[in-house]
Amino acid sequence: MIDLTGQPAWIVVGVFVLSAAAITAAGWRLSSVADKLADRTGMGEVVAGAVFVGAATSLPGAITSMSTAAQDAPQLAIGNALGGLTAQTAFIAVADLFYRRANLEHAAASVTGLAQGVLLTVLLAIPLLANAQPPFTLWGVHPASLVILACYAFGLRLLTLIKEEPMWQPVQTSETREEQSEPRQEDNPASDRRLWLEFAVLAAITAAAGYTIGESSLALVAISPLSQTAVGTAFAAVANSLPELVTAIAAVRIGAVSLAVGDVIGGNSFEVMFLSAADMFYDGSIYAEMTGQDRTTTLIAILMTGVLLLGMIRRQREGVVKIGFESAAVLLLYAGSIVLLFV
Repeated sequence: MIDLTGQPAWIVVGVFVLSAAAITAAGWRLSSVADKLADRTGMGEVVAGAVFVGAATSLPGAITSMSTAAQDAPQLAIGNALGGLTAQTAFIAVADLFYRRANLEHAAASVTGLAQGVLLTVLLAIPLLANAQPPFTLWGVHPASLVILACYAFGLRLLTLIKEEPMWQPVQTSETREEQSEPRQEDNPASDRRLWLEFAVLAAITAAAGYTIGESSLALVAISPLSQTAVGTAFAAVANSLPELVTAIAAVRIGAVSLAVGDVIGGNSFEVMFLSAADMFYDGSIYAEMTGQDRTTTLIAILMTGVLLLGMIRRQREGVVKIGFESAAVLLLYAGSIVLLFV
């Protein structure tokens, strides 16, 4: 166990930056590995983005929320989870800037992508409902935490059914990129066992870095005038979300646009489950510790997701600076959430 409390500021900041760099480096490689696993398993890029990349790249954030909740820093744990939601949604707009063929939401529109966004909205409503009720736990865990886990499991099942038997499909255009669910020819292809081993190692690296992000964030709260909510939402959340940014950009560069969107939205669903994990490590109800800033961040995350879904339905080919109206709106909403956090 690492305790950075009482260490000089340069050591704390150094550990934070090095941890973020480790998360970024491992996340960059994860996109390629996940894309190959998507081909070999036949799951498709959107579902693979939710299961493979969404889970692995969310590990550092999960570790941060659990470790800080266990050390009686609930606002830091909550801010890390909710701040990651808004940051990662904004990363879709950033990835859109790197995809010059058309608006990313136009090219990556799919029924499974829309279903992921709806699932995320449902999951985000549960913590708000739990916060609005009197504090209550059952064997140390709030029932909402179990409901979130059950809803996510049910949602993954629905995603699989929707992919296998879609009842409608988006109109195919010249800019639409279809999911590549068939295995592609690879130069010197690695064995399945090697791919899974590499995936596990990269995930372990991000998890370890997530723990040191949590410890350095606790130390930052102690040595700075910033609150747990501010450090968790603006710093820890962004650092832990960097894998989603680099994997989304990497996926866009290789043309796997559905993987890029699935990675971010799937990762957002995992962010909600951070609250469930933190609740299990916290002595009491983690939802009762949500502040007004946390509720605002949650509502902005719902608003950003809704705008993103509207963009995927509208499918504008081009908009402001070659990105769609939804990407521009998402960036403005994220900037607004940061301003509200500090002002």
